[in-house]
Amino acid sequence: MRNTSGGCELTVLARPRARRTEYAGTHDGVPCIRLQAQPADGKANAELVRYLANVLAVPKTAVKVVRGASSRRKVLFVEGRTADGIARRLNALETGE
Repeated sequence: MRNTSGGCELTVLARPRARRTEYAGTHDGVPCIRLQAQPADGKANAELVRYLANVLAVPKTAVKVVRGASSRRKVLFVEGRTADGIARRLNALETGE
C-alpha cells in the first residue's frame, strides 16, 4: 500500500470461485480476498470493488482497479483513504474486531 494524492494504491491478491467473498489474510505481505464471483466478464473485479468499498466504508465509485484487471494480483486505487486507515480496517477483519 502506498499513499497517493487523494487516496491510496492497494495491491491485493484476488481468488475467484470461492464459496463466499471474504478477507483471507495475507499472502507474501499482500492482502488476499476470496471472491464468490467467476473471473469472466469482469464479474470478479466488480465483486472485489463492491466488497472493498463495503469494508472500507467508501462508495463503490471510490474504488477502481488501475492495474491487473485480468490478473489475480491487482492494484486498486481507493479514493479518500490512507494506507494506515486501510491497514487498520483489514487488520480488524483478520482479528475479528
